[in-house]
Amino acid sequence: MTQTRPRRRPLTHQEKLALQERKQRRREKMEESRELAKGPIDLTFCLLVMLLTAIGLVILLSASFPSAYYEKAPSRHNPLYYFEKQGVFAVLGTAVMLLVSKFNYQRLRGAGRALIYVSVIFLILVIIPHNPIAVTAKGATRWLKIGVQFQPSEIAKAAVIIYFADSISRKKDKMRSFRYGVLPYAFILVVVAGLVAVEPHLSGAILILGAGAAMMLVGGINWVWVGAAVGAAVSMVYVALFVIGYNTSRVTYWLNPWAEDPLDKGYQLRQSLITIGSGGLWGLGLGKSRQKFLFLPEEHNDFIFSIVCEELGLVGAGIIMLLFAALILRGYWIALHTRDRFGTLLVVGFTTQLAVQVFLNIGVVTGLLPTTGISLPFFSYGGTALLIQLAEMGVILSVSRQMKPTKAG
Repeated sequence: MTQTRPRRRPLTHQEKLALQERKQRRREKMEESRELAKGPIDLTFCLLVMLLTAIGLVILLSASFPSAYYEKAPSRHNPLYYFEKQGVFAVLGTAVMLLVSKFNYQRLRGAGRALIYVSVIFLILVIIPHNPIAVTAKGATRWLKIGVQFQPSEIAKAAVIIYFADSISRKKDKMRSFRYGVLPYAFILVVVAGLVAVEPHLSGAILILGAGAAMMLVGGINWVWVGAAVGAAVSMVYVALFVIGYNTSRVTYWLNPWAEDPLDKGYQLRQSLITIGSGGLWGLGLGKSRQKFLFLPEEHNDFIFSIVCEELGLVGAGIIMLLFAALILRGYWIALHTRDRFGTLLVVGFTTQLAVQVFLNIGVVTGLLPTTGISLPFFSYGGTALLIQLAEMGVILSVSRQMKPTKAG
């Protein structure tokens, strides 16, 4: 026997009126949002992004030409190989950033769920053994090549932020409960960050967890859950490093880079510290680094900040760090002046992700943190990563168009 679905109770006249009123208010809000989206972008934030991108290209040119000439086979001894490719993506990314800034960010509502599904599928494809479209480099499989080569983890970062912003903005007071404010988001973070960590890409997993946790905190979760999460994270790290022994060699060579064989696992950090120390206060001068001549590994990628310190010295590196700090603070300033929770959470997510990535990269190259593969935004070589970073900055600029009017700033 087939079961018939029970018919819905017909709406009363008052319920129909209330439903019509809600739809009318929603249409009025969308119309208001479309008008507000025509406002000016935050010029300070935009100029800081473009300035850091321009400086990053100059530093990349200086840092990469020896390895491009001597090591990169497809370049055919072209010292501008990395610079030319990155320059194309920088121009394209700037255009995408300005284009995204013109969109009404409210249209991103609902897109997060689809992006989560797509990113999880891509992350699973990465870790499938012997997958022909997965690309392995230096012992890690983090890329897919479907026409173009890209990192699914970059899509996953943006997907988590957009979905969390949409979902958290709708819940309001429910965020203080474990069932609605912690459990669903913790599950998503564990799944997505876990798939990224398996690649292995530990720094990417940390960025996803950091941005997600910051958004949950701003969204209003109970501080008890924050303390519990921090305690659990510290316990897991302790067990992984000192009980199970995962990557204990990295910790050993982080604590003492000059331990045992000078050409073994501590070589990269030793060369980074030598590079930074060679710069002194004022640096050797732009383009005059010595360590970039095949002494420092990944000098144009994860360890490009070491070249900054060698060529521009403590003063130049300090100025670049101040520019990053100004960009991050301006991002949070925009978050404080948005018109709705959705915009606030979007800006907090993307700004926190940027802040954590800058901190981790500089911490790694200076020996403050154990060595792990993480790039410096706007500086490190990586076309698709730069393109996505600039698109994310475009979302923040889109939100800035609808900020509340302020007397100054």
